[in-house]
Amino acid sequence: MAAKALTGLFRRLRRDPTGAEGETLACRHLEAQGFTILDRNFRCRSGEVDVVARHGETTVFVEVKGRGGRSHGEGFEGVSFGKRRRLVRAARLYAAARGLYDSPLRFDVISIEWEGTKPRIRHDRGAFDAEGR
Repeated sequence: MAAKALTGLFRRLRRDPTGAEGETLACRHLEAQGFTILDRNFRCRSGEVDVVARHGETTVFVEVKGRGGRSHGEGFEGVSFGKRRRLVRAARLYAAARGLYDSPLRFDVISIEWEGTKPRIRHDRGAFDAEGR
C-alpha cells in the first residue's frame, strides 16, 4: 500500500498524467470538434476501446496514446497491428450489441504528447481501416 501511495505522489510531482487524464483531454478535443461521446473504456472479451464517439452518421472508435516525449516515437506509432486488430474486434462487438449495422465505422488515434505540463494533441482520423491496416 505504501509503495502505491509513493508511486502516486511521484507521478504528481513529475506531473506525469495518467491514462484517464489523457482520455479526458481527448474527449474534450473531440467534443470541441463536434463529436458526441458515447462511451469510454468499453471492454469486452476481444479488448478495450478508449473512447467511442459519434461524428455525424459515423461511429468513431478512438485509441488514445499518451507520451512524455518523442524518445519512443509519436503516440500513433505505438498502436501495433495486434492492438489495431483487437480494437476492430471490440468495435464490431460494440456495434453489434447496439444495433449499429448500417452506421459507418471509423478508427481514429489521438496522440497526446506532454511537453512539461502542456499537452500537444494530434488527431489522426481514419488512422486504420476495419482490417487493421
